[in-house]
Amino acid sequence: MRQNMIDSTERLVRHLEQSRNGTAAPICAIDTEADSLHRYRESLCLIQFAVRGNSVLIDPLAIEDLSPLGEYLSVATVWMHGADYDMTMFKRQFGELPAVVYDTQIGARLLGARRFGLGDLVNHYFGIELSKSSQKADWGKRPLSEKMIEYALNDVDYLLEMGDIIVAKLKELGRYEWFEESCTAARQRVLDRDDSKEENWRVQGSGKLEARGLAFLRGLWHWRDAEAKAWDRPSFMVVTNRQLLEWSIDLAAGKTIQLPHHFRPDRIKRYRATIAAIEAMPQSEWPERPSGKRRKRDRDFERKVDALIKSREDAAAKLDIEGSLIAPRAILESLAAGDAKPSDVLLNWQRACLGLSD
Repeated sequence: MRQNMIDSTERLVRHLEQSRNGTAAPICAIDTEADSLHRYRESLCLIQFAVRGNSVLIDPLAIEDLSPLGEYLSVATVWMHGADYDMTMFKRQFGELPAVVYDTQIGARLLGARRFGLGDLVNHYFGIELSKSSQKADWGKRPLSEKMIEYALNDVDYLLEMGDIIVAKLKELGRYEWFEESCTAARQRVLDRDDSKEENWRVQGSGKLEARGLAFLRGLWHWRDAEAKAWDRPSFMVVTNRQLLEWSIDLAAGKTIQLPHHFRPDRIKRYRATIAAIEAMPQSEWPERPSGKRRKRDRDFERKVDALIKSREDAAAKLDIEGSLIAPRAILESLAAGDAKPSDVLLNWQRACLGLSD
């Protein structure tokens, strides 16, 4: 199966030219693999690339110049599945995204699918059970095993045909425009996302901490980040976010932390130095809690939220799709509170389902 691997710029250029088949706006399917489960700073390790009748692997670790792929994608329509992560990787690699990105996961959900993983959909549409054996493999290692190659190619082998089936059904139900609008919005969200993450130490759940707890969380997060970087492993292998939160709560309450037995003496020493520095920090240097706008949750607000939820659930039941696709509760609450206009937070098809206008 080694012939499926494109590992030089020359081979990449030749294959992309063949894949264009003389068209100015080519169509392809793409997936990516990274080493985020094995390295401190994840790298794009593999690109699965398919046109009709042909699937190959592109090796970013071996190819010196990937720009021909970026140029190809800049005018291409690309099918992906659960595209947010793959689009993020391409934005980081090329500084831009494919001209058009269609997501089979979005399409399947608009058709009413409740199980919409790639394996679920391949099983549903083709009756084929995909292997999950290489899901957590180290894609930065070479050579890839035949099992890993097969797993990777399976991720794109079915996407174009699946896309055809999904599009046909969406058009039959009058939901194809919903699909296009949803995919365009998903692509734009990735383009607009700020990847600088200046305060990425504010992990999920940190909102419940007071200022002293936040000081411990910030310091411990940077300690963990330095440990992970020196070790060249993902930060969760040092300490999970949940553990950081629990430690911060306990430390703020004056408790002593029982560190894991496997921690080396030098790591424990750096941990203790971090804690000592935080404890000596003046209160004026503690992080501030985010000052989120508090909503007045009175009867009128609750009545409006309940009415919007009922409208959403009625529409979802009629369409046989999940209500959260039409509008998550947080968005309905922002509408009920008057914090946002429907056109600011909802797509055209979502507003139509709810019967809302500005």
